[in-house]
Amino acid sequence: MWNENGSNQAVVDRSIGQGVWQESPLVGVDSVLKKHQAASSKAFRLVERPFLELVNLRGDLRDTAFVAAVENVLGCKPPEKANTTAAGNGYDVLWLGPDEWLVRSVASHSATQTAPMEARLREAFTGLYAAAVDIGSGYTVLEISGTRTRDVLARGCPLDLHPRLFGVGQCAQSHYFKASVTIAPTGEDSFDLVIRRSFADYFVKIMLDAAEPLMS
Repeated sequence: MWNENGSNQAVVDRSIGQGVWQESPLVGVDSVLKKHQAASSKAFRLVERPFLELVNLRGDLRDTAFVAAVENVLGCKPPEKANTTAAGNGYDVLWLGPDEWLVRSVASHSATQTAPMEARLREAFTGLYAAAVDIGSGYTVLEISGTRTRDVLARGCPLDLHPRLFGVGQCAQSHYFKASVTIAPTGEDSFDLVIRRSFADYFVKIMLDAAEPLMS
């Protein structure tokens, strides 16, 4: 398991007696991240939030049974307004489209767990025209923070990032240079970024390169 110190551990599933590995998509840029995090700066900092549950949710907001099922499992209704988020019981729900959302856990889960949130949603959707698909293995979440964070984002993202226009409770799908990204502000100078595993190495390298002139 990848931890915040950048090390790997074997996670053992004792029920079958075999080693189960869960590896961060950022394992290839371990040394780059360690160097960045060692150079402490109030201007910009990037860390991974590894192994969060990520589930793609599809359904119809006009279906009261669907809305009730989601609220029962997550503790909140799927947000109806475009590019907004909702907070539940240990989960955040990000609007992606009129019938699509990204559900994200606040805490990470171990490799021996079978995406409990996805399983609970699928059970709650029995008989409904709705779907919940675990996508956690194909994505990771980065947390960026610091006084120059919006400037770093602006170097490769076309969105208007002014805090009056894009703040906590909102989200957006965009790109950073050539990598697609889902962005959710978590504070005045902090954001969570959901990126594809296939873009992980490139994303970290290009973002740290863009941040370097602004770090001093």
